[in-house]
Amino acid sequence: MNTAFPTRRTVLAAAGTTSAALALAACGSSGGGDAGGEKSPGSGDQPTGEGTSEPGGGGAELVSASEVPEGGGTILKEEKVVVTQPSAGEYKAFSAVCTHQGCVVSSVADGSINCACHGSRFAVADGSVQQGPATQPLPAVKVSVRGGSVRRS
Repeated sequence: MNTAFPTRRTVLAAAGTTSAALALAACGSSGGGDAGGEKSPGSGDQPTGEGTSEPGGGGAELVSASEVPEGGGTILKEEKVVVTQPSAGEYKAFSAVCTHQGCVVSSVADGSINCACHGSRFAVADGSVQQGPATQPLPAVKVSVRGGSVRRS
């Protein structure tokens, strides 16, 4: 009776392949991450465009304009939106989902929107990449300011 058992070499080789596959899945290429079942940014589910302070745009209120610091921004984690005020009275909004691996950005400071997961930074003025590993900008979200509130357009 000849019962075949895997050799030690076979077991170690299989374990190494599995570890490498898991490591690659955890930190893949930019723009394609899917964290926690969320849709990845840029997949067509985000409205795009620039913010305006002109009347019109009766969408849902995101935040009071007074809560968005000039030169900075406010992260709305539940809505997955970051609202910025690059200069006095100019409001912009972007997806708060980092284009590198799908983490929600963690802070806005010194003119940049920052992701703590891997260190990507994006400009508050236009969502462009200031520092990688992200290679794609944050998608814009259309907003307007009405009655002291920043609203989705």
